[in-house]
Amino acid sequence: MKTLPIQTPGRRPLSALPPLALYVHLPWCLRKCPYCDFNSHEAREEIPQRRYVDALVADLEAALPLVWGRRVHSVFLGGGTPSLFEPERIADLLDAIRARVPLAAEVEITMEANPGTFEAGRFRGFGEAGVNRLSIGVQSFDDARLAALGRVHGGGEARAAVRAALDLFARVNVDLMYALPGQDALAAARDVSIALDLGVRHLSAYQLTLEPNTVFHLRPPVLPDEAQAACIEEAVHGALAAGGLARYEVSAFAVPGEEARHNLNYWTFGDYLGIGAGAHGKLSLPDRLFRQVRHRQPRQYMESALSGDARASEEDIPAQRLPFEFMLNALRLEQGVPPAMFEERTGLGLSAIARALAEALDRGLLDPDPRVLRASELGYRFLNDLVELFLPEEDPPVAGTDVPPAIEQPRARRDASREGGDTVSGSPPGSRASGGRA
Repeated sequence: MKTLPIQTPGRRPLSALPPLALYVHLPWCLRKCPYCDFNSHEAREEIPQRRYVDALVADLEAALPLVWGRRVHSVFLGGGTPSLFEPERIADLLDAIRARVPLAAEVEITMEANPGTFEAGRFRGFGEAGVNRLSIGVQSFDDARLAALGRVHGGGEARAAVRAALDLFARVNVDLMYALPGQDALAAARDVSIALDLGVRHLSAYQLTLEPNTVFHLRPPVLPDEAQAACIEEAVHGALAAGGLARYEVSAFAVPGEEARHNLNYWTFGDYLGIGAGAHGKLSLPDRLFRQVRHRQPRQYMESALSGDARASEEDIPAQRLPFEFMLNALRLEQGVPPAMFEERTGLGLSAIARALAEALDRGLLDPDPRVLRASELGYRFLNDLVELFLPEEDPPVAGTDVPPAIEQPRARRDASREGGDTVSGSPPGSRASGGRA
């Protein structure tokens, strides 16, 4: 597709900084799933929990000058499988965070968990430590589908974990994947129905995709074809709508009021500080927007963080890239964003995207309502085509993903990622299609 020139004359200093979130990466898991391309590492020996928490605290302290005085509105503990850590270590971590940065009064603190590590007493301890929202990587309630995905839990364990989570936490998300090996539309809708019958009020639904550098990419399973996958997706979305969960983002569904605040911050181009092995962050100062990446390997990360600098890289986001990055995030939202947010979060005037907006409107990809930047029904179906219009002229077309650039690869696929995401491989949580991990 031919991209249009993006005009970026005179970027203005930001008059106010956007909301700030904190992403914390805990990279160990029981077993690497064959579809997973996140920065996760099998725990083949005892996890150095105390040393890793010390490294996270040192990492946070080193970053404080960049966020000094700013209130943190959400915290997300992602992985890996954070629930492998003892509740006492999670308590140590959250206490250290509270002592160093001001948290909003109603701060959302989410932790990813795996049904295969679920013990009621253990998870009660996470709640006592301060976790107030749990995100469970179920992926399916069907034993055969779970075995095909290489998961360490079965359907019974998944049901028990969700029931216990709903008893212990006021807010719970369940991750499901669809278009799995051997799955049809009826089976995918059944997974949704089981979650809804259990009382789930927020659900993230992702299509399984075969990512580079995974076992599935090297030895691909037989997946539903494109037409079958479309039917399966329709069945999943229909079951969610019938159950009262509204779609508010490409792959996120919730009862009104239960939306993930942490993820909404990403999609509205808010700031996030990322600490932990391989974590990515995006931060704003009045005169610059920039990204940071932490060292990827846990051992190297701990050594560098404890030595005072865990950064593997840091780079400014070029002004000509900002329109694409902003729109790639914002257009994922079903309700879009007000045009003023583009100017507030990028420092650019709407004139920077005027030609791209006109082209999108002409092609029927954008809602014509001038009060909102929102994909039309057609644009939501062909989101790649829409967001490509906002690429800088010198950039290659986006092929097959929805990850905000510089966050990882410049990709933009509709089918997004598991909830909470991977600010590790670079995407804001929720932006890649890979499901969870064991």
